[in-house]
Amino acid sequence: MTSARRPAFPPLPAQPKLSVVVPVFNERATLAIALDALTAKRIAGWAIEIIIVESNSPDGSRDIVLGYKDRPGVRIILEEKPRGKGHAVRAGLKEVTGDVVLIQDADLEYDLADYEKLLVPFTANTHEFVLGSRHGDSLFIRKMDEQVLHALALNAGHWFFTGLLDVSLGLTLRDPFTMYKVFRRECLAGLKFEANRFDFDWELLMKLVRKGYRPIEIPIRYNSRSFKEGKKVSMFRDPPMWIWAWLKFRFQRL
Repeated sequence: MTSARRPAFPPLPAQPKLSVVVPVFNERATLAIALDALTAKRIAGWAIEIIIVESNSPDGSRDIVLGYKDRPGVRIILEEKPRGKGHAVRAGLKEVTGDVVLIQDADLEYDLADYEKLLVPFTANTHEFVLGSRHGDSLFIRKMDEQVLHALALNAGHWFFTGLLDVSLGLTLRDPFTMYKVFRRECLAGLKFEANRFDFDWELLMKLVRKGYRPIEIPIRYNSRSFKEGKKVSMFRDPPMWIWAWLKFRFQRL
């Protein structure tokens, strides 16, 4: 955990707004549970807007999303075709109006009860960029009882890529690839994004860090799902893409 320092932005307003961006693609099994919990979420002293980006899922997820179109504080973006999680998140980021932005999947791996502690550095005005670290007291993030070898490979890959990113950016992060990236909306000013798949995690973090925002990590709860349960990361397609993302976004001109 990094120490408090002079903040980059003025304090938040008396009642700040949290913008939650929710990318959705083929999440029928968990989608309604996740969206019910999210639309019922209340945070003392905060307003919440929810931006759902649905990528024309063939499994019926779009119909579920449309059932929330009249919920207060909910905005829906319908993509014509799936172009990747990164593309969906980028579409949502263009529409956020809140003071603080949080990215939320609809697969139930992350716990909405962690929102409050993730927002503490923002209300205290000590940090402008927060990561929800999935490690807790364990070195291993993913535990798949039915796919032990898959979990071992994913955990090993996580530490390799974390080390690569930490060394190249002068960081000491444990979980730079967490979905719970939370940041002041002003951090996005002047930045352009292009990644469409899971390489967007690299692009977002690297560009925010290179712009001068050093993240603080806060432990969160995490319930990893297996490939049999719908995990979408490809163990063969995505790692080469992450290497390319590191090369590109580490040295690309901002």
